[in-house]
Amino acid sequence: MLPASSLIAFALALGVAAGTPGPSVGALVARVLTRGFRDVLPFLLAMWLGEALWLTVAITGLATLAAKLAPLFLAFKLAGAAYLLFLSRRMWLSAADTSPDRIPPPVSAWQTFSSGMMITLGNPKIALFYFALLPAIIDLRNISVIAWGQLTGTMLLVLMAIDLAWSAAATHTRYLLKNRRARVAVNRASATAMAAAAVGIATH
Repeated sequence: MLPASSLIAFALALGVAAGTPGPSVGALVARVLTRGFRDVLPFLLAMWLGEALWLTVAITGLATLAAKLAPLFLAFKLAGAAYLLFLSRRMWLSAADTSPDRIPPPVSAWQTFSSGMMITLGNPKIALFYFALLPAIIDLRNISVIAWGQLTGTMLLVLMAIDLAWSAAATHTRYLLKNRRARVAVNRASATAMAAAAVGIATH
């Protein structure tokens, strides 16, 4: 088992890394602003599962295998960036159509989940944390199943707290947007943020 001090250090480092705005946070906030919190739940689940996968890969010493599978991760990265650009374009073009009775185009839970997974697996910021920073915090040479469970549980608690806080803030902002001009502005700002997230993922 890992000592509490190690878990606290891991939680603090992860909190700083995950809480800093980046491609994943930008995509999450943009989706909540344009579609609401309920529709983004599969996206959140995919983000958390994707991070658990990165953590497991780092713990099990599969960095070499990850390097060999670099083309696969590159494909995920480019696919995630392309999908974000697609969503960004759709948000921008539909920004003017913001009548209260307008129903957003349906997006399946699987599509939302898949986009979240592609963004998480292709995010270089996440890979850098687990492969470069994590070994400096935790000795990964002899991690037991119990220790893996401790780290995974800590990771999930930290990510849930941070991502739900971002989602709550975006949801509150969404409800404050009562006039048409404000809704157009936030839709276009969300489209810009999502495009910036796509560029950030594709170019790192």
